[in-house]
Amino acid sequence: AGGPRVVLALLVGLGTLVLAAQAWRRVPGLMRVPALVAVLVAGFVAYRWLFDPAVMAIEANNSASAGHIGGLGWPVLLSWPIGALFAAAAAWGVGKVALGLRSDYLAIATLGIGEIIVAVMRNEEWLSRGVKNVSGIPRPVPYELDLQSDPDFVARAAEWGLSPALASGIWVKLLYAGLFGAVLLALILLAELALKSPWGRMMRAIRDNETAAEAMGKDVTRRHLQIFVIGSAVIGLAGAMMVTLDGLLSPNSFNPLRYTFLIWVMVIVGGSGNNWGAALGAILIWFLWIKAEVWGPELMRLLTGPLPAGALRDHLLGSAPHMRFIALGLVLLLVLRFAPRGLVPEK
Repeated sequence: AGGPRVVLALLVGLGTLVLAAQAWRRVPGLMRVPALVAVLVAGFVAYRWLFDPAVMAIEANNSASAGHIGGLGWPVLLSWPIGALFAAAAAWGVGKVALGLRSDYLAIATLGIGEIIVAVMRNEEWLSRGVKNVSGIPRPVPYELDLQSDPDFVARAAEWGLSPALASGIWVKLLYAGLFGAVLLALILLAELALKSPWGRMMRAIRDNETAAEAMGKDVTRRHLQIFVIGSAVIGLAGAMMVTLDGLLSPNSFNPLRYTFLIWVMVIVGGSGNNWGAALGAILIWFLWIKAEVWGPELMRLLTGPLPAGALRDHLLGSAPHMRFIALGLVLLLVLRFAPRGLVPEK
């Protein structure tokens, strides 16, 4: 439903940008600007001529009756490496534009581009259904209802002394934990092998002293782009895993700035420059993040117990869910004060 035409339109758009760049470089004198404008206008007209009917065809699909477009009927686990490839390709494009900037400007540019990508995901319904969401995404593990209707599983659950509903929930969670744990261990193994290789030593040298590394003949900008692409591929893999776990793609729930801070705290607490430390920090901080929302109201209810009923007590109880931010800030301050290199320092 318009898929090949969308791909062709995107290729035409990319080709227009390439031709515009070539026109700017190669056309001399006063004809440079008219040539550039002519290429952009012609490319835009061709792009919209291809793109608009394709979008209308895609959005005319009624997913309630016909199902969602996409997937090609392939196993859902293939979406994980494909998500990594898409994220790496996007990172390459962003990096070619932004990595020429330095320090604060680079951070501003990458955060801004991240927000643009999220805005596209939220508003381009032909791509991600926007606010309508994509639900019913297949799972790589069995559904709880299927397990509960399986006589063998029900009999096994009875042997364990568990109800079918409880046993199916535990079994599905264990399968997901096994899959995600295997991916995490594989990534850490690859990262450790890379870290101890000549390439890893070069990357450490660039991190510690870019000027000295550049003086030794290392292409620092190219290596920055390489790391940017590899890191984004890992994050793309994680994003595909998360969507598979949820069974739902909901672009409106994406809040990059919020989770940028959270991941930053994970790395600082675990230990910057240490793969195992980063994994440990992620587990600890995420556990605290989800538990603080439960523990915060309970703690506030205990602390405000002696207070008389009134506006102050109601205000404190209403603000209790924000205890997670206070807890994270406190953990970050304690780590920076007593273990500035993290719980597992880099060797």
